[in-house]
Amino acid sequence: MNSVIGSVRFSVLDRSRTREGHTAAEALRDTVELAREVEALGYHRFWVSEHHGVPGVAGSAPTVLATVVAGATRTIRVGTGGVMLPNHQPLVVAEQFGVLESLFPGRIDMGLGRSVGFTDGVRKALGRDKDDAEDFDGQLQELLGWFRGTSPTRVHARPAEGLRVPPFVLATGEGAAVAAHAGLPMVIGDLRNREKMRRGIDHYRTRFRPSRWAREPYVVVSGTVAVAATPEVARRLLIPEAWSMAYSRTHGTFPPLPPAGRVESLRMTDRERGLYEAALAGHLAGTEEQVAHELASVLKETDADEVLVTTSTYDREALLDSYRRLAAVVRS
Repeated sequence: MNSVIGSVRFSVLDRSRTREGHTAAEALRDTVELAREVEALGYHRFWVSEHHGVPGVAGSAPTVLATVVAGATRTIRVGTGGVMLPNHQPLVVAEQFGVLESLFPGRIDMGLGRSVGFTDGVRKALGRDKDDAEDFDGQLQELLGWFRGTSPTRVHARPAEGLRVPPFVLATGEGAAVAAHAGLPMVIGDLRNREKMRRGIDHYRTRFRPSRWAREPYVVVSGTVAVAATPEVARRLLIPEAWSMAYSRTHGTFPPLPPAGRVESLRMTDRERGLYEAALAGHLAGTEEQVAHELASVLKETDADEVLVTTSTYDREALLDSYRRLAAVVRS
């Protein structure tokens, strides 16, 4: 076993990406099935995400989906990557995770982010605006207070109060500083911008204050990892998501994933081509040997405790094969 790779945990985030020609219901069922598969492969956690009003993502209610995933699995930890706290009242979030932890004790993670909707329309529909993200630290402290029973309202969050659901902060923007100040584990991406990621990790570790939730810094690095028999096949796994990212930048909406073959046959403008090629670059993609080398490099650079793999693609069987191959890398 590679000593660097073998010393860290590997986990999975699935965004329930919808695919051309397939329904949102299929995307959600695919997520649940993938959770079963990666549990059997030995992955540590399985997380789901929160997106609102996005044609390309079916996962709009992460605590609901996490409940189904936890019920369909037995041992893997299940959580959110993440619940976007500014979109919700902290009491309601505490209650939801209290229910989850009560139903599946010792298996639930509470990943929390600070985004407030993809567009102005979504923010308006949620009754939020961009400024709501500015008090993420305060919202986080209020949420943790519901678990401790310290709310000045004298209201008690049932059944959350007294339960211990591990919180994680998704470190976008000011997230690293918030995680350090609160003494919480941090999830940081992406693997395409190593220098920026290292700066965020250094900032977090330097300013970390021990808490009842974590005595020491805990760093989870997240990003796309694609493993296949050849580098060319691994790269094709990246194509659907890369095109969806490029399309969102040029059309203002994030579409369902197209098949790789359709993308390869498209005529693109120079701007589209540039955005598409940029979206393909920098990920960890290749054969087992190539990905093992790149992973070892990332882990030496970051001294991360865990890797959260966030790969999305059109071909679900190819995605599962990638996770099988990655699991073999971790075990080797």
